[in-house]
Amino acid sequence: MKKYATERLRNVSLIAHGGAGKTSLTEAMLYNAKVIDRLGRVEEGTTTSDYEPEEVKRQISINSAIAPCPWKDYKINVIDTPGYFDFVGEVKGSLRVSDGAVLVVCAVSGIEVGTEQVWDYADDYEMPRIIFINKMDRENANFFKVLEELRDKYGHNVVPFQLPIGAETNFKGIVDLVNLKAFYFDEANLKEGEIPDDLKDKLDDYRNIIVEAAAESDDELLMKYLEGEELTAEEIREGLRTGVLNGKLVPVLAGSATENKGIQLLMDNIINFLPSPKDAPSIKGINPKTQSEEERNADENEPLSALVFKTMADPYVGKLTLFRIYSGMLKSDTAVYNPNKDQMERIAQIYLVTGKKQEPVDQAQAGDLVAVAKLQHTTTGDTLCDKEKPIILKEIQFPKPVYTAAISPKAKGDEEKISAGLSRLAEEDPTFEVTKDTETNQILIKGLGDTHLEVICSRLLNKFGVEVVLETPKVPYRETIRGSVKVEGKHKKQTGGRGQYGHVWIELEPITDSDEDFIFEDKIFGGSVPRQYIPAVEKGLRESIQEGVLAGYPVVGVKAILYDGSYHTVDSSEMAFKIAASMAFKKGVEQANPVLLEPIVNVEVIVPEAFMGDIIGDLNKKRGRIMGMDPQNGLQVIKAQVPMSEMFKYATDLRSMTQGRGTFSMEFSHYEEVPGNISEKIIEESKKREE
Repeated sequence: MKKYATERLRNVSLIAHGGAGKTSLTEAMLYNAKVIDRLGRVEEGTTTSDYEPEEVKRQISINSAIAPCPWKDYKINVIDTPGYFDFVGEVKGSLRVSDGAVLVVCAVSGIEVGTEQVWDYADDYEMPRIIFINKMDRENANFFKVLEELRDKYGHNVVPFQLPIGAETNFKGIVDLVNLKAFYFDEANLKEGEIPDDLKDKLDDYRNIIVEAAAESDDELLMKYLEGEELTAEEIREGLRTGVLNGKLVPVLAGSATENKGIQLLMDNIINFLPSPKDAPSIKGINPKTQSEEERNADENEPLSALVFKTMADPYVGKLTLFRIYSGMLKSDTAVYNPNKDQMERIAQIYLVTGKKQEPVDQAQAGDLVAVAKLQHTTTGDTLCDKEKPIILKEIQFPKPVYTAAISPKAKGDEEKISAGLSRLAEEDPTFEVTKDTETNQILIKGLGDTHLEVICSRLLNKFGVEVVLETPKVPYRETIRGSVKVEGKHKKQTGGRGQYGHVWIELEPITDSDEDFIFEDKIFGGSVPRQYIPAVEKGLRESIQEGVLAGYPVVGVKAILYDGSYHTVDSSEMAFKIAASMAFKKGVEQANPVLLEPIVNVEVIVPEAFMGDIIGDLNKKRGRIMGMDPQNGLQVIKAQVPMSEMFKYATDLRSMTQGRGTFSMEFSHYEEVPGNISEKIIEESKKREE
């Protein structure tokens, strides 16, 4: 691929609700750029950017994929992002390294939940954007209805730069409102023609909107416009570009990705109106030596700075690290510094990536998106830079995982394969976490939803050859006592030769004034239990609290007082006293009104006001307690305490109740007694498991 100057690059994320047509749009752009010679189809699994087996099977994008499109002496680095909620981490990573976005909206469905979500993400990055109304060839496609929806929702800075000629099967061309020209589709080509009569009455209204928008972006143009002077075509174009770059204007275009209609004009508009890396604000970071803030400009003469936004496990080249170069120049066969890990990394070969294909290049400059294989220490979010001029760029803010499942291998002996595979996948995906619960002895995996974790399991099978089973995690219950009791423990065994003798009296009582799990107190007077055996008594008690009498869960909140006992000068031993103590403990807990405790989590749910009633009703059904409600930026924040056992599938429940508009976070709070009817079920299940 030929080299492009930084000002001739455009880094653009395609963002949308799932199914709006981002992948088909990427395919059409690659086709127009002559990178591919036939249009792939999502339904057939033949597109460039959806190439993983799971993407082909499910017909959805799971990973973001880069597709560089050379177009009219420019290079558009298109990033096709997933639209499905479970893979929103990919969208965040892609937007972080883009300078502009194309928001794809379906001409039939209009604004959907995902549209709102990705619009907010683009707002977070203050990103210039273009709206592309896709699927104009579909039945019930209605450009003007969707345009009004967009203007009602996002304001009058949403401005049509084009009007479609016809719709559905009669979608045959586009009127360019900026240059006042009509283009008709002639297979793969565009032919200029007359503006149709039925659009001429609308033309003046929309043309006025365009001219007004151009004038408002610049004070001088505004004065000229208000004084009644005509703006030149060049002034209008410049005014519109300024408006788009500073976020005051969002152009709306139309087309059909699968039919490749209107896509060339979209590519022209990306070049004309979205920023190059030089137009984007300079990147800020922290110098790790001085801790002061520094800036880097998109200039190949500045020191190197690059941000890793994605890590992939490639079956042929191994670990592939994708990053954007923000400043400086990078050459193959050099060394760079990773300040996050304080390690040098060797850059053997730089690649330009198109979907799953890699093209080796000798060098890459500021503004470009490239990949390198087999970096040893670098992970997603790290900075790569010049050792002498170090800088740490701000990390990417990925959403925290909220959906948990327990994972185990189908075949015995695959445990090692599982943990190696999972740690590789966790390196690739910052929204995926793996932990080992030492108490329940389960491997827990956490993601953004059930589909996310199903995809992880498929990858384990496809990439690492391990078949696994997903289950609901075990809840780490606890047991405690509500009453006080005095009990005797006596271990006496007489065999040939030396016997065993240990004898203790212990008082058990609940701990009410501290959070400690277990307190041991020695109140022996007069040597009824010799001093050397007292540590053995404590050890016996501490071992016994690991397993309670109700359902075998650890016992907490118990104070044990050793106050009497007896010994035998020959037969007593540490082992005998340890056994006596554990006998006393078990018997004592059974008599001291034992109860089951469950973990309670603090939950914070953020939802639009309209869903408040449903959410509160559902939390009450889950035995939750509402602790408070606060309005925040037009949303409601509901704080509650809920038993952990009710929350494992909450990510899915919340999504379906709020049409995907709700988010939540949770953290462990404390333990509470389980209600009697539920406690009985848990104890019964535990007994069945033991049998």
